[in-house]
Amino acid sequence: MPELPEAERARQVIERALGREIVAVDDADAYVCRPHSAGELAAALTGHTLTSAHRRGKFLWVETDGPELGLHLGMAGRIVVDEPPEPHGWDRFSLEFAGGGRLALRDKRRLGRAVLNPDYSHVGPDAAEVSRDVFRERVSRSGMPIKARLLDQGAIAGVGNLLADESLWRARMSPLRPANSLSTDELDGLRRMIRAAVRDAVRNGGVHTGRFMPARVRGGACPRDGTPLSLDTVGGRTTLWCPTCQV
Repeated sequence: MPELPEAERARQVIERALGREIVAVDDADAYVCRPHSAGELAAALTGHTLTSAHRRGKFLWVETDGPELGLHLGMAGRIVVDEPPEPHGWDRFSLEFAGGGRLALRDKRRLGRAVLNPDYSHVGPDAAEVSRDVFRERVSRSGMPIKARLLDQGAIAGVGNLLADESLWRARMSPLRPANSLSTDELDGLRRMIRAAVRDAVRNGGVHTGRFMPARVRGGACPRDGTPLSLDTVGGRTTLWCPTCQV
């Protein structure tokens, strides 16, 4: 499932299309473009130029010299620019540009979204950009397990299941620790590990490239000390962690 690093890579792809004028829009997929009817996004966006691309957590939006376009990758989507149409019909939403070229939301599972003027007021501050003081306050205000707190997109945006396990392993922190039991130093260290894990994942191709990820399988062993990993469900998500070095 795309997490913050995948969304950031998608934002960087969108940047390749900035400055281009939209001459046609394929918004025929009413499910992906809900609640808009077919043709509504086309009428609003055609003739406008993409000016900037933004991200908060897993949520993307593109400013134009008219309305904003919100995009979400769903569980398996990605953004492609200047690629030919996908032959199986997996380009669920697309823009065509003056002079040629296109941008598409390519999504085999059809769980992505395209929406005009999105409202992301329910989304917390971005996990890769949140300040130290805001991170401390937002994460520590709950007694739920720290992994569950990181997965709460209203608290901190962008951390998914894999990024949470990678970051907690790097921070040597049990995913079961109550969030409000963490000291200031522990919160600061966790924030640093999240940011480092995001930087590595963006650079290397996605969250699946993390240092903990090859071991994160049933029967896996900790890459640091060889301890068999524990398997739990935290925040409704499958969680693997080292009971020796994550305390």
